[in-house]
Amino acid sequence: MKHLLFILSGLVLPGLIFAQAKLMSMEEATMGKGLTAKTISQLQWNGEDNTWFSVEKNSLVKGYPGKTLRDTVLRLQSLNSKLKVLKEDTLSRFPVITAYKTNIFSFISGNNIFSFNLADGILQKLNSWTDKAENTDIDPLTFKTAYTLKNNLYVSAGGTEYKVEASPDPDITYGASRVHRNEFGISKGTFWSPSGDKLAYYYMNEKAVASYPLVNITDPIAVVNEVKYPMAGQKSHSVNVHIWSSVKKNHIELQTGADTACYLTNITWSPDGKLIYIAVLNREQDSMWMKTYDAESGKFLKTLFIETDPKYVEPLHGPEFINKDASRFLWLSRRNGYNHIYLYEASGKLIRQLTSGEWEVSSIAGTDPEGEKIFFNCNKGNPIGRSLCSVELKSGLVYGITSSTGSHSSKISTDGSFILDSYSTTSFARKIQILDAKGNVKQELLSDLNPLKDYKIGRMSVFTIRNKEGNDLYCRLIRPVDFDSLKKYPVIIYVYGGPHSQMVTDSWLGGAGLWLNYLAEQGYIVFTLDNRGTSERGKEFEQVIFRHLGDAEVEDQMAGVKYLKSLPWADSSRIGINGWSYGGFMTISMMVRNPGVFKVAACGGPVIDWKYYEVMYGERYMDTPQTNPEGYKNASLLNYVKKLKGKLLIIQGYQDETVLPQNGLSFIKKCVDEGRQVDYFIYPGHEHNVRGRDRVHLNEKFYEYFRDNL
Repeated sequence: MKHLLFILSGLVLPGLIFAQAKLMSMEEATMGKGLTAKTISQLQWNGEDNTWFSVEKNSLVKGYPGKTLRDTVLRLQSLNSKLKVLKEDTLSRFPVITAYKTNIFSFISGNNIFSFNLADGILQKLNSWTDKAENTDIDPLTFKTAYTLKNNLYVSAGGTEYKVEASPDPDITYGASRVHRNEFGISKGTFWSPSGDKLAYYYMNEKAVASYPLVNITDPIAVVNEVKYPMAGQKSHSVNVHIWSSVKKNHIELQTGADTACYLTNITWSPDGKLIYIAVLNREQDSMWMKTYDAESGKFLKTLFIETDPKYVEPLHGPEFINKDASRFLWLSRRNGYNHIYLYEASGKLIRQLTSGEWEVSSIAGTDPEGEKIFFNCNKGNPIGRSLCSVELKSGLVYGITSSTGSHSSKISTDGSFILDSYSTTSFARKIQILDAKGNVKQELLSDLNPLKDYKIGRMSVFTIRNKEGNDLYCRLIRPVDFDSLKKYPVIIYVYGGPHSQMVTDSWLGGAGLWLNYLAEQGYIVFTLDNRGTSERGKEFEQVIFRHLGDAEVEDQMAGVKYLKSLPWADSSRIGINGWSYGGFMTISMMVRNPGVFKVAACGGPVIDWKYYEVMYGERYMDTPQTNPEGYKNASLLNYVKKLKGKLLIIQGYQDETVLPQNGLSFIKKCVDEGRQVDYFIYPGHEHNVRGRDRVHLNEKFYEYFRDNL
């Protein structure tokens, strides 16, 4: 059964249909220059004030909610004159700023950080660090800067460099941002205390981890770059958390009992700086202990609560304290099936669950000054959208602030009175408005309905179909330009299909972007479906893939194929498929598990055998090869090579540290062994994706493969 939700015609305004004569070039479709939605550069609240800043024509502009008046408060020329006085390099464009106090902002230029006070016109250099620094982490209060050099950790304070910890052993790393392979929401390896006097950081020991050789071909004699890569079922690195004191200039180690069997995640300081909170997971990832440690001694204090799940627990956000109140915190959890907010005492006592229902909270956006109301982002009322809501701590009443239509990104003023809201829908590209706390529109700052109004764009629709289990699956279909229902068109399915993804959204172009619309411009039906295993639909919808990657996902995608075959204008003998990474795994899975259905497949960075993938992600969804041999066997694409029919192109970044080249090469070797033809293309110098100008080349490669074979 098909449920039609939204339809976006090639033109938002039907009267302009005949004015659409232009077609996108490959470069335009790839780089997007001039074809993406307009925006307001650097739009942000002015520190603790209810005025806002933006950057226009190399000048800083101040705006006022509900008023059309806008003041130009600083021009680039004036800023450069201040830099010259300090004998610093001038800027060619207005810098990226952070308004951290009312009328005071900071900005980084090169390896220096400055502040500018608009009230007195004083420019001040706050700190500097070596230009070789990596993983820089600036404390927003003191502007001390933590950074790494190779595997060692340093701090710069007022331009003075301090060595925090260093080791001559390359297998020992301090402050690494790649701890636990960036899973569990980990994006950095250093964490400043609220007052900026202490720095918590990861210690990582990779001695037990096997090295994998990646080859750099730019030198006359190729150079091997050995990267540490813990594969599923093999030994992993051990991790601990250390704390450095900027006062005592020493460090302590937390008593975590760290070993390779645990993951230390979601490092969080208490607002008073006395405690460190760590979400500790076992290697099986079916149990998590929320633990606290004394930040002065490193002593383990208490386990606040435990979360368990028969399949897996995956904390992505640390505790969030309400207005710097150390006595209580908010916690996001899927323990009851959907991601919701729970209110805890600092002792670990659950006060209450704040939100509930068959929808997901994605993040906490802020609080009101009294700490009585929590703002949060969620998909309440629209599984493929994103809106801003609030919940009252005492009553538990949930209020919608932004419309549930579309995908909203909101910034709340410090006193909670106003909201800067930027959003799009399938009908328009972007609107930016100022709302009051109840969601009433006080002012519209920008409206860009259709940046593609001069181009031919295929009609796009977003709808649901049902799989065999009765689940609604969201789909996006783009018809070819100049569509004629009496003709038959080839189909390209674009797929990702893995956890932490949602390809079909209530946003401009349905989330498709320009590249997929370019394919429709070339005469293809372009189709995407979010199968079970993808995000935003609750724990059961995602966890069905546990220990059986590729089964439910392929089954759902084939429900999409069945729907496509029912369309009289879709040529079922000419169906192609395209995806990258998990989407590469899905692309090949669908082709080899359903031989003869797909005429052409083209993919990049595919996982071929999950035993070649890393420990944290791989074991979360598959357990280990030792405990789940049947699951690994069934998911391995090497076991289906004999069934390969049609044309298949595999693309690989030669320096890929995420999906190692061993994956694609093992598939090529198996194809040779089985006498199956396959095409293979490498991008030297690129990692897990092809970025920059070379992406035009990549998209040309994909397009030409479909053009020549589909």
